[in-house]
Formats: sequence, C-alpha cells, structure tokens
Amino acid sequence: MGLILDSSLLIADERGKFDMPGFLRQFSALQPVIAAITASELLHGVERALDPARKARRQRHVEQILAALAIQPFDLTQARVHARIWAELETRGQVIGPHDLQIAAAGLALGHEVATLNAQEFQRVTGLKVVDAAPFRRP
Repeated sequence: MGLILDSSLLIADERGKFDMPGFLRQFSALQPVIAAITASELLHGVERALDPARKARRQRHVEQILAALAIQPFDLTQARVHARIWAELETRGQVIGPHDLQIAAAGLALGHEVATLNAQEFQRVTGLKVVDAAPFRRP
C-alpha cells in the first residue's frame, strides 16, 4: 500500500497553510507519490503566476516536489478504473472534478490511499481509501 498526495496538500504547503513535515513524518512509511495530473496542476500554477517573484517561488517549490516524489503515470489500467468510477459517479449524480477523478483512479488502480484536504469529494468514490489531511492544515 502506498499514498498518493492530492494537489490540495501541495498547494496549501506552498502557501504556508499545511504542515508538510509533520504530515510526512506520520505517513512516510506509505512512501508518498503524486499522480501525473497533480504534476500538471502544479506546473499550471507556475505558468499562471503573473508576478515574477511569485512565479519563481512557485517554480522552486514545484521543482522540489517533482524531485522528491515519484510520479505515477496515467496508464491503461488507470484509464479503465477512471472510466468505471466516472460512470458510477455520474449514475449517482455525485461527479467529482476531472483531476480528482484521475487521482482517485490512480489510487484505486495502484491500491494506494489518497491524502487530501478535500476528503468529502474523494469519499464519494467507492472503495477508495482516503486520508483526511485536515488536521495538518495551518491557519
């Protein structure tokens, strides 16, 4: 079993609103990784930054994350799981965001838990083990 970090944790960490060292101390045995879509979300945040200082700060933060964590590619196995849970959630009228859906599919396909600050959204996915990281949120 492993642990996929949702972008919500990483973005909150960049903003100083998440105790990443404390979180990683508690969950390091699960060998945290990120999904490829999370890497894209983080890189998108860098590209969107209009202020050069903010862009540079985000770039440093993102590059540290990308160097420190393994990135799980979105493969055919995950695509099949993605399609199944997407259809299930649509049928129930409980669709989640498209990026979160890919992260959830990665979690199910790999047998990993998903750590997030958006636990309610991920808990809609049947069979997905969700780690609510809210206790590590900083004011």
